[in-house]
Amino acid sequence: MSASPPDEAKPDPYVAFRNAGFRRFLLSNFAFNLGRQAMSITIALQVLHWTNSAAAIGFIGLVNVIPLIFLVLPSGVLADKYDRRKIITITMSASCALSIMLVMVTHFHDCIPYVGVLRGANHLIETVAHFFTSKDNLGAIHFDNPALPIVYLLQLLHATVRVVGAPARGSIIPVLVPPSQLTNALTWNSSTFELSAVLGPVLGGFVAVWSYTAVYAADAVFSIVLAVSLVGIALQPRKPRDASLPVPKASAGATFIWRQKPVLAAITLDLFAVLLGGLTAMYPLYAKNVFHFENYEFWAGCMRAAPSVGAIMMAVFVAHSRPFKRPGITLLWSVVCFGAAIVIFALSRNIFLSLFALFLTGICDNVSVVIRHTLVQMLTPDYLRGRVTSVNQLFIGCSNEISEFRGGLMAARFGPVAAATFGGICTIMVVVSVALSLPAIRTVPPLNEIKPVDPEPESGADTENSNAQ
Repeated sequence: MSASPPDEAKPDPYVAFRNAGFRRFLLSNFAFNLGRQAMSITIALQVLHWTNSAAAIGFIGLVNVIPLIFLVLPSGVLADKYDRRKIITITMSASCALSIMLVMVTHFHDCIPYVGVLRGANHLIETVAHFFTSKDNLGAIHFDNPALPIVYLLQLLHATVRVVGAPARGSIIPVLVPPSQLTNALTWNSSTFELSAVLGPVLGGFVAVWSYTAVYAADAVFSIVLAVSLVGIALQPRKPRDASLPVPKASAGATFIWRQKPVLAAITLDLFAVLLGGLTAMYPLYAKNVFHFENYEFWAGCMRAAPSVGAIMMAVFVAHSRPFKRPGITLLWSVVCFGAAIVIFALSRNIFLSLFALFLTGICDNVSVVIRHTLVQMLTPDYLRGRVTSVNQLFIGCSNEISEFRGGLMAARFGPVAAATFGGICTIMVVVSVALSLPAIRTVPPLNEIKPVDPEPESGADTENSNAQ
């Protein structure tokens, strides 16, 4: 047997860091994700403190998913048509402004006059929450803070600007590094995201005990760091779209994913695994109502961080390892183990066993993320990456936000234990369904052997030429 090539035998785990643009984006995007993760747990804790309602936490997920449904496809077209660096700068500047508003509303919430529109909004929220709350808990919930509807509104606007910028952020890495370094760059991007997901919730939960506004102020700073970080960086040459082909429609990303069955299978697995197995909304409830911790904010942050500790360790391992030889099979088994770990967490009454189970979910989730992201970015031609990334993020965002909505409402009606156990079991069932209905996922070649696929022209696509690229 011939010896393996030197670069295959000893892969350089830090090759992507040789690109200055990638380094700047990685660090600033890490800071942004750190603020976002901290703010996510803080808003949940703030709403729980103001209302004592699990359903109210679930409404945060509903607020976040509304702009995702309506704006994510147009946002993908923007990312393909305009300079992705400028889109990131504009949307992150807007995010900074909204975080500053959130600081002001939270700090001066006692000074906000309880006018009719705020009173009516609180009454509406309370009416819906009552429908999803068990009779035993109805007397404990309250919706009398005039700032609560404003916080939901600011969160809606936050979600809107971040949805608009998400396809640009998600598709910029392939133009920051050469194609040969893309898998390595995506792995490290996943690692830094998971690191932010470790530090963000812990720091957010810890600081929230002292001040909610401090967390929102930090998010404003980190957003502006990302806004200015991409100014002046050089991009890799991009393969232009063939001008003789029709201009891709906004739905071209969805069409591409539908035709590439391995990508469809990977995204479907992620969608339903997170939709059914997501636990984000239940961490404060477990810390407060299941484990009965007095400093439940801190332990809720620890629960939020535990999966990311496992994800970071797995990401470092993947970066120093050869590509998965059978990534499809690996993906299927990783999601099965993810569901099993959720069931362990749901039934555990020992905090350390629970944190270990969440740690295992992070290990499994990172394998899924690396395979799915690499599969999507490697198969997609650059002129479609914004559109495809937007559809991918629609799946991700819907699963995350609707999962939070589902978890909060199920926990309010049936309790957090039943809600989490149900999700873990259903996740395992989804894997079986996908493996049988989309068998192409089982035959995916090693990720480093995948090449971009030029899609077939869509019937009915615009025929006018475009200088979008």
